[in-house]
Amino acid sequence: MLLNFSKPKKYLLSVMKISVTLLLSGIFLLACSPSGDKPIERFQHAIEGSYAGNISNDGKWSVISSIHHGISVWDLEKNALTYQWAQKQDSSDNLVLAIDISNNNSHALTASRENFALWNMNTGQSEGYWQVRESNIRDIAVSNNGDYLLIGKGNGVVVHVAVDTGRRLEFLGHKEKINTVDMMPNGRVAMSGGNDFIAYVWDTVSGQVIYQFNHTSRVSQVALDSQGRFAFSADSMKSAHIWNLKTGKLITKLKGTKRHEVFSSVSFSPDGKTLVTGAASSKVSVWDVATGKRTANWRVTPKEANRPTGAVVYSLAFSDNNTLITESSSGYAELWRIPQAH
Repeated sequence: MLLNFSKPKKYLLSVMKISVTLLLSGIFLLACSPSGDKPIERFQHAIEGSYAGNISNDGKWSVISSIHHGISVWDLEKNALTYQWAQKQDSSDNLVLAIDISNNNSHALTASRENFALWNMNTGQSEGYWQVRESNIRDIAVSNNGDYLLIGKGNGVVVHVAVDTGRRLEFLGHKEKINTVDMMPNGRVAMSGGNDFIAYVWDTVSGQVIYQFNHTSRVSQVALDSQGRFAFSADSMKSAHIWNLKTGKLITKLKGTKRHEVFSSVSFSPDGKTLVTGAASSKVSVWDVATGKRTANWRVTPKEANRPTGAVVYSLAFSDNNTLITESSSGYAELWRIPQAH
């Protein structure tokens, strides 16, 4: 068999309910006045930076993996630490480096290179733990209600898992390692990109390719609009595309992207007019979906240090069409007002 997961192991996970407080273990709220490219508000979620982070699609929840606090779940509307989860992290190769929250906020999926865990966001309890025995985990996605999991692996295989039945479908279209995956909220359509210069949109029931998007270098980021309007794919050089998910036709290419401007996060606005991207260079950019033009950009707060350092923008989400929340490796979540085009 090409698949080789262990059975779920719940005894390796622990969960703790956290009382609502803003002054816990050195974590506190910093408020900033809006000024130019400064955030409206800044929340410190990790005192010495984080390994990974994901914000829910509606901007209400954030899950981060950090040095001192394990996996932390934050209610962003209250800036309240709600849960702390413990997933086996016993070596530098086993740190939780990938996180995804389902579109309806019911579940979160967390993964290290070797294992992944499913969590119930309503109860705070674990619903399963699996270990990968072949290759390593590169990226993950979870559907609504935690029904389906998507695991992209270093051997070029993407695995779609139906949690209730245990059915596992392997997508074998890629020829080299997977860098990025995404999945529609119902779990029926997946997207993946790899080092073979290709992004695929594919059916998770049949494994059949729906669309193939070719790039000139390794595909570093893919994303599916949760409302089913768009797909996004970008490579490691300077090519980034917005596609019509219903037809597979190109809508636009992002204009003015820089060589090696590698995107680390992507989100579409609720009204479908705006795309925002985050980069490993701490840069956040706002793009017009129809024209592909960059309408604004700024940088998130870097990690505090004796000398200036950057920050990877792990995740970004719209709280409405004009307000954006970012979570970065510096340990800060930040609220931004998106400049309006004149």
